[in-house]
Formats: sequence, structure tokens, C-alpha cells
Amino acid sequence: MALVALTERRQVMDASPSRKTPLFIAIAVVLILTWLAAKEVSGVSEVYKTGLVTAGDIQIAYREFGPLEAGKEAPGRAEAHEHLLLIMGYGGLMEMWPPALIQGLARDRRVIVFDNRGMGFSGSSDAPYSIELFAEDALAVLDGLGIEAAHVLGWSMGAFIAQELVLGHPRRVDKLILLTGSCGGEAAIWPDEATWNSLADLSGTLEERIQRMLNNLFPQGWLRQNPDPSAYLPPITAPIIDAHIQRQAQTLRSWPGACDRLSTISKPVLVITGTEDRVIPPENAHILTQALPHARAVEIQGGGHGVMYQEPERLAGLIDGFLAVE
Repeated sequence: MALVALTERRQVMDASPSRKTPLFIAIAVVLILTWLAAKEVSGVSEVYKTGLVTAGDIQIAYREFGPLEAGKEAPGRAEAHEHLLLIMGYGGLMEMWPPALIQGLARDRRVIVFDNRGMGFSGSSDAPYSIELFAEDALAVLDGLGIEAAHVLGWSMGAFIAQELVLGHPRRVDKLILLTGSCGGEAAIWPDEATWNSLADLSGTLEERIQRMLNNLFPQGWLRQNPDPSAYLPPITAPIIDAHIQRQAQTLRSWPGACDRLSTISKPVLVITGTEDRVIPPENAHILTQALPHARAVEIQGGGHGVMYQEPERLAGLIDGFLAVE
């Protein structure tokens, strides 16, 4: 589950799931196909490329980060362990990943982020949404970039998708990181009704929606000490269509879960949770580690569902250390 994407720069409201992609999105997609940009972040050169890959009847927008030079891959970059695919959660966009987290993870490897179906610059269609379909979209990103296998990190709903990806295509996943996720279905511990209603509520003013999002992502004590969202949430420029968020919300509740299948996963798994996560309660980490043969869990004290915004550098270090172990 995760956050509902919000922005003060642009907000697209759409009551019809079958509406076609707005013209300005199509124009933006054409532009990003040819965009290659380089940024200096804390003295580290991070080069990223943005483009599209085909996933069945739609196209998925992606972005790559890593220590590239002049757009050329360094020696050994084609090796599987050099790739890390990040899968965003409910209502999220690829530009919502914390820059400090991306920077820490992309120092020594290629990091790929993408917009899930119907979000941001990725397309959508009338095909019924499902976690399994989202997993096939993630696989299409790997296929489109010529990546045979990658480490996979899923946040919230992205952790659901990551589980289906490794279950359906085990040879395409090296190591798995489940960040504030659960195994879904009846075995999981879901949020209370008030929290769920808040997550699915797209009514009200932009300010009201932002406040609901912050209350779901962060513990109240942490918010009182960090009242300015711009200090830890990256700016959002991608389009948002409420009808697609509503379709994702329906998909979350309809997923039967994977708990009874997790024993077949032979990959090393790192499960990370925040002790104050009210969206996906931390007890789910114990359920996951009990079901997964090769999993270990890390609890971040005081972390909420948005722990990656609270502790991006620490998370990068934990994940980097896990991936470095042979």
C-alpha cells in the first residue's frame, strides 16, 4: 500500500477508468524517450536515462540510475548482481523514491525505477488490474532493458508485486528486499478500518489529501518534529489520475496473498519494517520471515510506513550490506 501520489504542481482528476491518456502526457512521454540527464548529488555523479518499454498492451515508463560515464556502461555492468529493480507502492510514482536512498544504492550498481501501470507516465488499458499483472509489467521492464536477472526491492504494494515476480519467474530475481510489506490475503495483518478508509479516500482539497497521506506515512511524534514535507518528500511533476488509484485500491483487497507459496522461494530475502507502521503493521515482518526459508528481518525503531523517507541513508546502508554478501 504506500502513499497516494499528490502534487501542488499538477493534479489530474478523472472519474472514468477507461479514459485515454491525456495529450500532455503523450507529449511528455515523447520528450522523455530522448532525455539523457546527469546530476551532481552530494559530489557524486549520478547519470540517469528515462524511456519506455512495452508491457503487453501498454508502455511502462522507467528511469535508470548508476555510475555511468558518457552514457556508456562500465565494465561488468551486465552482470546480474549489478542490477537493482525498485517497485513502487500503492498510488506511488517512480519520482517518489527518496533521492538519498537512490544515491546510496546506485553508487556501485545500476538502479531501475518505473511507474506502475496507470501511474505517472506509464500507460493503462481496460485490462483488469491485478498484482500478478503488475508483476508481469515489472518483468517487462527487465526484458526491455535486456536484464536477465536483478535484485528486486518492493515497497508496500510493491512488496506484493515483488513476491509475485519471484514466484512466477524465480530465475529472474537474485535477492529480494521486502520493505514495509506483507504476504497479503487472510494470513496478513491488515490496517484497521479507519486507516484503510483514509488510504482509499481521494476526496477533499489537495491540502486535506496531503495531510491524510502524511498521517498514514509517518508517526505523529515524528511529524511534530518534522513538520515540513518538502524537507523529506521529493517534488512530484508526473500526472496523477484518481481513477487508476481507485483501481489499484481494489486490486490490493482482491489479491489472495502469497503466504502459502513463500516456502518455495529459495532466494535470500531481507524484510524491513518500521515499528510504528500503521498501514502494514510490523507483525507482518514476522509472518514473512516465518514463511520464507531464507529471510531475516530488520526493525527500524520509530519507523512508520514511510520509513524510507525518515531513514533513507540508513536504509541504503542496510540494503547495500545485504546485497554485498555472497
